[in-house]
Amino acid sequence: MITSSFPTHVAVFALISLRVGALDTFVAAVYEHAVILPKKTETPVSQDDALLLMNKNIDILESAIKQAAGKNARIIVTPEDALYGWKFTRETIFPYLEDIPDPQVNWIPCQDPHRFGHTPVQARLSCLAKNNSIYVLANIGDKKPCNSHDSTCPHNGYYQYNTNVVYDSEGKLVARYHKYHLYSEPQFDVPEKPELVTFNTTFGKFGIFTCFDILFHDPAVTLVKDFHVDTILFPTAWMNVLPLLTAIEFHSAWAMGMRVNLLVANTHHVSLNMTGSGIYAPHSPKVYHYDMETDLGKLLLSEVDSHPKTSSSYPTAVNWSAYAMAIRPFSVQKDTFRGFISRDEFNFTELFENAGNITICQKELCCHLSYRILEKEADEIYVLGAFTGFHGRRRREYWQVCTMLKCKTTNLTTCGQPVETASTRFEMFSLSGTFGTEYVFPEILLTEIHLSPGKFEVLKDGRLVNKNGLSGPILTVSLFGRWYTKDTLYKSSGTSNSAIPYLLIFIVLMIADLQNIVLL
Repeated sequence: MITSSFPTHVAVFALISLRVGALDTFVAAVYEHAVILPKKTETPVSQDDALLLMNKNIDILESAIKQAAGKNARIIVTPEDALYGWKFTRETIFPYLEDIPDPQVNWIPCQDPHRFGHTPVQARLSCLAKNNSIYVLANIGDKKPCNSHDSTCPHNGYYQYNTNVVYDSEGKLVARYHKYHLYSEPQFDVPEKPELVTFNTTFGKFGIFTCFDILFHDPAVTLVKDFHVDTILFPTAWMNVLPLLTAIEFHSAWAMGMRVNLLVANTHHVSLNMTGSGIYAPHSPKVYHYDMETDLGKLLLSEVDSHPKTSSSYPTAVNWSAYAMAIRPFSVQKDTFRGFISRDEFNFTELFENAGNITICQKELCCHLSYRILEKEADEIYVLGAFTGFHGRRRREYWQVCTMLKCKTTNLTTCGQPVETASTRFEMFSLSGTFGTEYVFPEILLTEIHLSPGKFEVLKDGRLVNKNGLSGPILTVSLFGRWYTKDTLYKSSGTSNSAIPYLLIFIVLMIADLQNIVLL
């Protein structure tokens, strides 16, 4: 485990200073950016050409940063890959990289741009933060020289990292995070261990990770559970995959399941299904954006609690299996069948009636559903599904999922396939499961890819239920569980060097999945 640390006397002084001007709430901003991509990435470009492209993207980010600051935002998150895109080799990404120092060096690039060599991107980002008095998170590439005699040192003599940097309102570098769980990123290296990066402000304690990291225990869960951050900053280049893993659906669910603020800035690229940004509180989404129609970026702003645990709206802790374990299973219908969501084989049973209580099981997981449909549409079929086991082709991450979903057509073989529209409304639903994990994320997705803020809640006994009357037309109602300790690569708070060969295999298999148009 790698953590941020400072001398004790500095830390004490900083804590005293922060408490004096502490804020109960703050305005947060995230920007979904339509990246200006390089024309070619097969051969390296010059450093000047790389900087020219990055500055074109920073020009757009600058406008969003100024607009956010004008709306009194204290912090803004910009997306993963926002400065140059994502399709590179190790050689072709190199001209875009800068050497990013440890924040302990106490550096304001805007005032001293040459202290650590050629760092024009860091200097410009620092000046944007300083000149607009706003914290700025940006995703850029870091290069670190290594000893060529070291067997782990890459052939070009540098480790290359997918990196988040944060500059405070004075332009000082206050955080640096190297992404650990890479997804089809041959241009970057995996850090030796997950980095657990936090920083304190007058408006709360923040943690950072990137994109694919959110599906794993470290660093994501550890930052919340052990480091007690108030807010997670989350840049991503997330490709949406229905029915369970659209950005707005899963990220809002993660914030609720972990009971933490989550600020999500996604890349915008419609042809790759990249869209979906939001500001999510522990109890409900504050604001979100999903746009598959245009090629435009989008700035989102919302006021959030600096310390959500002290808020009256902070949700109570949930025992995710309490209700499901306590009741006798509902009737298990004879007409159960198997179907797939991506590569995962679910057990399904159809919702035949307008109302009912049904159970579907798979191995140790039983999913219980009580429901009442306002009016069952003749051309729409819903099923209850259960899955427990290793996910996807890799069979390395252990999932437990209970889901009620609309099938693509009235043919049951289409159940689990992506579907974007629905007409059926529910007067009541209650979904629960006999989960073996404490990490469960409640998802609800409505027709045309919308969330349902304020229309559902999770009871402390683990039931996901609707509230405040009739639901909107439902695509999915799901409880998405992650049983991290069953993961084949699981090791809390870090992965040893001996695991690196397995991580390389992991990445190769992810690339194979991507080629089959399966995100996860």
